[in-house]
Amino acid sequence: MTLLRITLLTTLLLAAPAAAQLQITPPATIPSPAKPKETAKEKPKVAPHTITRKKEAAPAPKPSASPSPTLPATVIPAPPTDNSNVDLVFGAYQRGQYKTAFDLASARAKTGDAKAMTMLGELYSNAMGIRRDYAKAIEWYKRASDAGDREAMFALAMLRIAGRGGPVDKGEAVKLMASAAKLGEPRAAYNLALLYLDGQTLPQDVNRSAELLRQAADAGLPEAQYALATFYKEGTGVPKDPDRSVRLLQAASLADNVDAEVEYAIAMFNGAGTPKNQPAAVALLRKASRQGSAIAQNRLAWVLINGMGTSVDKVEGFKWHLVAKTSGKGDPELDKQLADLPADDRAKAEAAAKKWLGNK
Repeated sequence: MTLLRITLLTTLLLAAPAAAQLQITPPATIPSPAKPKETAKEKPKVAPHTITRKKEAAPAPKPSASPSPTLPATVIPAPPTDNSNVDLVFGAYQRGQYKTAFDLASARAKTGDAKAMTMLGELYSNAMGIRRDYAKAIEWYKRASDAGDREAMFALAMLRIAGRGGPVDKGEAVKLMASAAKLGEPRAAYNLALLYLDGQTLPQDVNRSAELLRQAADAGLPEAQYALATFYKEGTGVPKDPDRSVRLLQAASLADNVDAEVEYAIAMFNGAGTPKNQPAAVALLRKASRQGSAIAQNRLAWVLINGMGTSVDKVEGFKWHLVAKTSGKGDPELDKQLADLPADDRAKAEAAAKKWLGNK
């Protein structure tokens, strides 16, 4: 079994109302794309089905947030609670009233409220309404963790892995992550799965990795659904099951996981593991292209230029080819076709690509 390199920086989920993440790339062993109605097999990469002849790997599964040294937060709905005071804390946070959230959480923390403590860790860690202070963030996360809050356990684990607020401590991080996963924290299960797959911090165990990915996928985590789809496609830690792989791709795609959108679109285009629906596949490729997927842009270029599953639109198709090329997804065959395009159409495609790139 060939496994791609894993890059583990950190993924930080914070106290139910927010998640801030750095890149984590689990390996996958999947053949790269080719043109529709063809299959291409080469050394394992990522892409269960194919649209173009060009052999290149789609991106491996990863969390949706981009790496950032400043740990930006993404607001998510507060969990159900009967405590109106806690609702006020989360409400202020979600409205961006971080100073108010800090004051309210500080008052609640004095009563031993673990969620309020985790909120304080979130605010200190991300410099929301107050100056960033990782030492204080760790202090509050630890208090909340000791009180049994799974989000605090995970957040503290990720700070330990990143070495923020103190030295790197992977041993403590793994223990905290395992505790959070046992309590049902899906991102903890997902990241722990990557550690078991990596085989550096923990002994490699693809079966345990698959179990943890299934736990996170069942909880609705799109990144885990996409990663598990690659496992079922290749039989990594689980029996091969192409149909289940596609169902997981569909679920992750519905949750706006861009990598899953690309692969699910390709599966629909070819009718592999799901009914063939080329118009829907093209629409999904358009969506993923607008979201910045160079793989989707290259595939969309092919279908538009050649009128596969949609009407021919060479100007639009070559626009996406040129856009994909700027992201390192060049295509010599499309370059040749572009050179043969009438000068007026070529100029329109180049102008459209320039406009798109300028508006990003």
